[in-house]
Amino acid sequence: MKRYLLIILALSIATHFAFFGYPPETVFDEVHFGKFVSGYFTGEYYFDIHPPLGKLIIAGMAKISGFEPGFSFETIGQEYQDNSYKWLRFLPKLAGSLLPAIAFLIALELGISQKFAFLAGLLIVFENSLLVQSRLILLDSFLLLFGFLGILFYLKFRKTDDLKPKTYPAIWLFLAGFFAALAASIKWTGLGFLALMGIFYFINLLKSPVAEPRRLGSLRGTAEEKLKLALKGLVFLIVIPFMIYFLIFAVHFTFLDKPGPGLAFHPPNFQEDNIFKKFVELNTELYASNARLTATHPYSSQWYEWPLMIRSVFYWQGDNERIYLLGNPLIYWLSTVAVIYFLVNFFKNRKNFSYSSRFASSESRILDFRLRKSGLLVIGYLLNLLPFIFIGRVMFLYHYFISLIFAVLITAYSLDKLDFEHKKTAFNAILAGSVVLFLFFSPLTYGFSIPEWYYKLLVWLPSWR
Repeated sequence: MKRYLLIILALSIATHFAFFGYPPETVFDEVHFGKFVSGYFTGEYYFDIHPPLGKLIIAGMAKISGFEPGFSFETIGQEYQDNSYKWLRFLPKLAGSLLPAIAFLIALELGISQKFAFLAGLLIVFENSLLVQSRLILLDSFLLLFGFLGILFYLKFRKTDDLKPKTYPAIWLFLAGFFAALAASIKWTGLGFLALMGIFYFINLLKSPVAEPRRLGSLRGTAEEKLKLALKGLVFLIVIPFMIYFLIFAVHFTFLDKPGPGLAFHPPNFQEDNIFKKFVELNTELYASNARLTATHPYSSQWYEWPLMIRSVFYWQGDNERIYLLGNPLIYWLSTVAVIYFLVNFFKNRKNFSYSSRFASSESRILDFRLRKSGLLVIGYLLNLLPFIFIGRVMFLYHYFISLIFAVLITAYSLDKLDFEHKKTAFNAILAGSVVLFLFFSPLTYGFSIPEWYYKLLVWLPSWR
């Protein structure tokens, strides 16, 4: 396992930190987040439609590195005046570098073999769109890292063998809620991680026999024990995450104590209000501002287009260089096929399976255990995709990233559990194809200078241009 983990980390660090400072110009939404980070140095109040943690993290690194505000972050393509921007990109790169390793560990917790858990980690290493998003002054790599760290710790908390449930120390549940709260404090889409954990925690509580460590062999639990477990879930998955979320806003307000352009979104004397009142007012405005985002964008896309990567996003252009948010087609399309196959089989198995009682056979109880694990992947994928049906604001391919990670895990799970003759050949073909396509599309990932004929070869779908 350590060997696989080290290989994943080495490759991920290499792909993320290669061409470290390139391009030395503002790219896509760096024009926004660069301004927000600068606000923590000047103290001038800014307003963003996302919670503040991601900007605070980048500002912390900027402070350590000696960053001085002054660069305007005015337009895409604006040349940076010195090398301080590299430190603003450092932590998003680092977070993106760690994500494949976390996916590998999650796959192991799901019961996927080391070989196919290794494949899951490598597919995320060689996924171009995830790499693009984590190389810049953007927030999504923090969202993904914290959210899937929460999933990893939740799986450790709920860890079971094939037959006997075990309750692990509460520290795992605390860490699950803690990191999921951090994800929600980056972007509200991170709430999906808390929702997923809460759904499975309380379903397991209602449907499973209580088995505290002191009563490991027991198949029946008392109402008092279940009440204690319910309170534990309430505290670790709701109360503590809310406190963490609130404290992050408190830090945010502490640094932004001077008038600034963001006050135009708030009533008069906003900065003088009990801190909780400001917290409520700002979160109300976050919701309202997201709802008001009705403007169109030439590179926007709809939720049903993301699994097939129908639309890319144009991020930056030099002379003969371009950066696109464009994923690895093999990984997107293969994972979508795997999700469809997985959904059909999951619901087919659920339909034909009645929940095991204490008199059920060991085989049916093993099946139920596996269905719970696969259920986490199914609900995780759908919970982070289907809510976008009801969102009217402009959306982009990167809104699919959480579901994409679940889709990659579903791909590894499906291939691992399938019993077919050429499994090793499939493993090698998928990995080789992913690497080849990663390299093929890398000029649009890193912004390499390429001739026009190569560019047209890369964006062979008109909707990718």
